[in-house]
Amino acid sequence: MRFLDWFISPLFDLPVGAQALLVAWILTMIALPVVNWIWGENARKKNVALSVSLQAATVLAILNLGWGARRALITAGIVVGLGWGVEYIGSHTGVPFGRYHYTPELQPQLGQVPLVIPFAWLMMLPTAWAVARVIVGEASGWTFVLVSALAFTAWDLFLDPQMVKWGFWTWDNDPETSPQRHYFGIPWVNFVGWFVASMFITYVIVAYPTTFSLLPIGPLFFIYALTWLLETFCQLFFCALPGPALVGFVGMGVFVCTAMLAR
Repeated sequence: MRFLDWFISPLFDLPVGAQALLVAWILTMIALPVVNWIWGENARKKNVALSVSLQAATVLAILNLGWGARRALITAGIVVGLGWGVEYIGSHTGVPFGRYHYTPELQPQLGQVPLVIPFAWLMMLPTAWAVARVIVGEASGWTFVLVSALAFTAWDLFLDPQMVKWGFWTWDNDPETSPQRHYFGIPWVNFVGWFVASMFITYVIVAYPTTFSLLPIGPLFFIYALTWLLETFCQLFFCALPGPALVGFVGMGVFVCTAMLAR
């Protein structure tokens, strides 16, 4: 009961605008399989972009509660800017994610990187900070950075197989020629890249003067946990991706459950 009170109560304390964004994001996530089924792939692409935008806006609104508008916007700018930078370098050089490229499906693009992609970093990285904050407590520095990066990378156990199946990006290597070097068609080096890149971005944020003790943990953790559940349900029952669904359920679930026990 104490955990549920910490987990749910802050949602009712959010300003009306933040609550509206949260509800709108949840509805777009729930509607995703239905939209694809009724209106097809073009509608799905728009729904994905809308869902990312709403989740990123919700996270920004929540950060504003703890850090104020200036700090929240600076943080968003750093995450989005560095997120685009690592994706640009990665898709053009193969470092640090392996050889991949974005298809024309997600528009608009800058430097052949869909603009929605760096906002996907913003929509989930602060939620990983909240998870790490609960798990490591008052610890900061490298402990916080490492746990944040691991929690964030666990989300990609869901994301990459789903986005590749939908044709949003593709890997230049053929997994059929290297069957021991991929995770459901995704090279293992990709996850190393996610871990390193999210460590770097988080380190930059931690190095900037801020107070992570003011991070609104409850609402951000709620988004992380709900993403975990929605991704599992979607991939199991609508996306025909049972393997990534089960592995992602365990991967993100480790952090959700560890945080619940730590709380």
